[in-house]
Amino acid sequence: MKTRTILLVVVLLLVAGSIYYLESLKVSPAGPVSEIETEFNVDIVSDGVETDGSETGEVEIKEKEMPKQPMIKDGIYPLAPELEGIVGYINTEEGTKISDFRGKVVLIDFWTYSCINCIRTLPHLTSWDEKYKDQGLVIIGVHTPEFEFEKDIDNVKSAMEKYGIEYIVVQDNNYKTWRNFKNRFWPRKYLIDSEGYIRFDHIGEGAYDQTEKVIQKLLSEIGTEVEEIPLSEMPDKTPKLPTTPELYAGYSFALPRGQDVGNSGGLNSKDTVDYVLSGETNRDEIYLQSSWHSNADNLEAKEDSAAIILDFLAGSVNIVADNLEEAVEMEVFIDGLYVSKEQAGEDVQFDGEKAFVIVDKPQLYNVFDGDHGEYNLKLVVKEGFTFHAFTFG
Repeated sequence: MKTRTILLVVVLLLVAGSIYYLESLKVSPAGPVSEIETEFNVDIVSDGVETDGSETGEVEIKEKEMPKQPMIKDGIYPLAPELEGIVGYINTEEGTKISDFRGKVVLIDFWTYSCINCIRTLPHLTSWDEKYKDQGLVIIGVHTPEFEFEKDIDNVKSAMEKYGIEYIVVQDNNYKTWRNFKNRFWPRKYLIDSEGYIRFDHIGEGAYDQTEKVIQKLLSEIGTEVEEIPLSEMPDKTPKLPTTPELYAGYSFALPRGQDVGNSGGLNSKDTVDYVLSGETNRDEIYLQSSWHSNADNLEAKEDSAAIILDFLAGSVNIVADNLEEAVEMEVFIDGLYVSKEQAGEDVQFDGEKAFVIVDKPQLYNVFDGDHGEYNLKLVVKEGFTFHAFTFG
């Protein structure tokens, strides 16, 4: 009996000791976070100083992240990337995102303002903007520059005014959004539905009726009645005949593409060269006369009466040109004579028979617009004139 009593006392003492020990392990309100707090992935904040959770502090509970939107819709339509790396916002607030327009249809247009292929698409874009902006269409022009001068927001705004662009344009000067979309072309259009998925993707010019039909389809999905809206009757000016390819002047643009000036010695990077024209010229090659300085993205005339000679195949010729300090004059000759009024491009002016263009800002200038065929072009310019490329139509 005595033995049983002793054993019972020992057991009671052990139980009491265990209870005391376990109580001593409990944390105070100022100790580590509880299981509930840990489940919610909380941060511990003490007087604005971040802690590791082992110090006294107030508990700031963050809500769990919402489930991410699926990256693919219906097994084929990818979720559109976001605008990133944007350095300028025109006709919209800074920080505008594609996702701001959920519930609407978004058209993304990659363009740059001196690109003739882009310019020929702009009447269609401005027409769609006017027709559908009140029906739920948002157009965002992502201006990704080809040349250095196209990074200037004032130059972009000037071009927008010239072409009547009133929709949103953002400046993707560092190609961040371009890379997000894995793009490689000017122009390129993406149509994004009300949930943010890319439903249509078109590279280059043309396909305007097809594009507008997709716009109408996506608008109908958000309840817009478009059955009675006729398609635009804007003419498609995409060239149908073969032409001289785009020709570049700057050494970092021309040489990697296998292009060069036709003169003996070719382009000399960062050098000033006195070019002499001798012998016959080949079609689709730029020839120079007089003193020119070679820059990365342009050629710069170093004296008055410098000239550019080009044999081409096309019905229209454009030159991307600039002036260094003040407006400069560029005389335009076709087949040895001043270009006629019948063949003059829209930027050509006349003083009697003299045909010329005033180059007063960095942009594309249309110098010839005639019947499709082979011609010889000569441009006589003054010191300070620079040019970047020729494009054709």
